[in-house]
Amino acid sequence: MGIGQGMMIRRVVSGVSIVMMVTVAMISSLRTGHSAQAAAAVTGLTVQGNQIVNGSGQPVRLLGVDRSGTEYACIQGWGIFDGPNDATSVQAIASWHVNAVRVPLNEDCWLGINGAPAAYSGSNYQQAIVNYVNLLNQYGMAVILDLHWNAPGTTQATGQEPMPDQDHAPAFWQSVATTFAGNSSVIFDLYNEPYPDSNQDTTAAWTCWLNGGTCPGVSFPAAGMQELVNTVRATGAKNIIMLGGVEYSNSLSQWLSYEPSDPLNNLAASWHSYNFNVCNTSTCWNNQVAPVAQKVPVITGEIGENDCADGYIDPLMSWMDSHGISYLGWTWDTWNCSSGPALISDYTGTPTNFGLGFQQHLAALAGVSPTATSAASPTTTPRPTSTSTPTATAIPPTKTPLPTATPKPHGHK
Repeated sequence: MGIGQGMMIRRVVSGVSIVMMVTVAMISSLRTGHSAQAAAAVTGLTVQGNQIVNGSGQPVRLLGVDRSGTEYACIQGWGIFDGPNDATSVQAIASWHVNAVRVPLNEDCWLGINGAPAAYSGSNYQQAIVNYVNLLNQYGMAVILDLHWNAPGTTQATGQEPMPDQDHAPAFWQSVATTFAGNSSVIFDLYNEPYPDSNQDTTAAWTCWLNGGTCPGVSFPAAGMQELVNTVRATGAKNIIMLGGVEYSNSLSQWLSYEPSDPLNNLAASWHSYNFNVCNTSTCWNNQVAPVAQKVPVITGEIGENDCADGYIDPLMSWMDSHGISYLGWTWDTWNCSSGPALISDYTGTPTNFGLGFQQHLAALAGVSPTATSAASPTTTPRPTSTSTPTATAIPPTKTPLPTATPKPHGHK
């Protein structure tokens, strides 16, 4: 997840191609019944003031889902995706009236380093991600790519660290940005959930966040957000860049003060919001998030709650609607909803009790009647099998307390 923790060097090999998009959003609207909220095309995305606009200058608010799996399956050695990644599965996502999907990435798998299984890393992993991005684009959805799982040196990227690592993160973003520089429907989320300085909202944490280097609470040299922005722009990529705040992207308290310099002024703030986070009240949202949303676009890359219900996300979504904030639900995976936020119980799009609230809210925004009338029991749907059996640590792992007084369910990492 973001819920708690999470998750290349060469230019893309000749086998990796980018499909240039045309007016796929209009085609998608005919296929999926998209209306009102998802009507604007997601091509030519750029930041204009505190809004995202498309190539026609229309405001675009991103409403979507996270599709977890590509951060962990590859390094665990049993695949690239957790569940289907074909057109039928993408149509199911689109049927929820979404126009964005966030795809978590694994540093080692993209770069093909540190013993990542060859079948699921390097050019094989890159091509699979490119193909999936193109497929999502064809159905009118923008794609957010984030660095989710990483690790320094020769340590395998089997989870999320407090910060991007200096050893590999710049190389990762140099390669990813080069790959997708020609696709204006792709947004780069530089790091899933930073938590330097032992997960505190301090000057030391924000200084580390911006500048990297030797940081409290980080056991390796970190790559700061300014360096990663520079790395992306040096490739010629003009894509929107998202930057999540500290405390697992839940704190935006000093985001404006430490905002990196971008020659294109094409940055967005990334926020994550769960019921168990520190900033989980409208008072905090008004004091900490709203001022940022007045200056730059805010994209809430993950929202959710750990009770398989929608009592938290309902008022949160309404508040974000009133402030023009984009948001995506964690997660479009068929995990047992009681072990962490899972929107669906099967890949045809049957919602869990948590997912039902999210689905119906998006349907209302789109001006249509929701298609689902009930949710599946969160305890009756088994995790889909794969061609090779996942390891014992495959998703969802049990809840694991983080280095903070407030435990975060480890629902997907």
